[in-house]
Amino acid sequence: MPKMKTHSGTKKRVKKTGSGTLMHEQVNKRHRLEVKSSKRSRKLQADSPVSAADSKNVKRLLGMR
Repeated sequence: MPKMKTHSGTKKRVKKTGSGTLMHEQVNKRHRLEVKSSKRSRKLQADSPVSAADSKNVKRLLGMR
């Protein structure tokens, strides 16, 4: 049986921390930034963890199972 390949789109968008948590960048930080407040833009810079409902599928796409 051949090796399972890592999903290219997922590996560009998700990273695994040292403790094993999957992190991704938040949405709404790409365009129309002049409309958004500075406070909102700063808060969107931080990475957020992948939701528990999605983490099983993301791990499978990354070949972590």
